[in-house]
Amino acid sequence: MMNTGHGEQVYLACGPTDLRKSIDGLAVLVKEGFKLDPFSPALFVFCNRQRDKIKILHWQHNGFWLYYRRLEKGRFQWPELSQGGRVQAIRRRELQWLLDGLSLQQAAHPEVTARTVL
Repeated sequence: MMNTGHGEQVYLACGPTDLRKSIDGLAVLVKEGFKLDPFSPALFVFCNRQRDKIKILHWQHNGFWLYYRRLEKGRFQWPELSQGGRVQAIRRRELQWLLDGLSLQQAAHPEVTARTVL
């Protein structure tokens, strides 16, 4: 997968997106549709109506990366439009689940930040 920083936020565009859009069109969608900064150190992830293609927009230093993935068989378990709106923040680990064909609703061990050792 992408070699990017570990602390970056990941934003999913819930529901389908017209993937005929390229870098400029997706950046405008992030800015105007989501009210987020496309130049921030974040990944913005979009999926088509058939849920077999995704695009990931990512700003790095002096330009955009546009990652594209097309499944030959199967579909991504993409979240529909939710009560929270058109965009959903997730963790990098959850993005990897989606890319691997898993759902965001699966139960994983929650992350623990230990403060002391017993």
